[in-house]
Amino acid sequence: MSDNTIYPFKARKISGDEINLSAYKNKVLMIVNTASECGFTPQLKDLAALKTEFADQDFEILAFPSNNFGGQEPLEGDAIATFCENYGSNFPVFDKINVRGPEADALYKFFADKKQNGKLSSVPRWNFHKFLINRKGEVVDYYYPFTKPTSTKIKNNIRKLLAAGNS
Repeated sequence: MSDNTIYPFKARKISGDEINLSAYKNKVLMIVNTASECGFTPQLKDLAALKTEFADQDFEILAFPSNNFGGQEPLEGDAIATFCENYGSNFPVFDKINVRGPEADALYKFFADKKQNGKLSSVPRWNFHKFLINRKGEVVDYYYPFTKPTSTKIKNNIRKLLAAGNS
């Protein structure tokens, strides 16, 4: 395993359980920061549709609620989980974190620093900023909030990464 993967990081589920991201080895991942009161919040339905489309494949979406943009995530804990379920979420939703600034979660500091991840420097400018991760746990691309999760571009990139297998 190279040093520039997401696998050394841990995340806390809303339930309070901590999970090592290495639990997602050999899966293609989309990691997205979410918020319940954002203009892009309907993308939760798109994320659920994307997850359903690739349900029989090694694909997972990891959602990280954040209140970094305009106070658009006032909810906490179980209230966030319930809100996401109302949008049909069929993917893990983690505990609320910071995704930018000095208090940013270590995973998002990793995304922001090309020296750490070996590929890009990308700090979310708003909610629903998406990172695509290959089966080796490496960041391969990112998408701005206005790019819908169900866009042809994203789906084609997921298909390519899934087809690449574990090589």
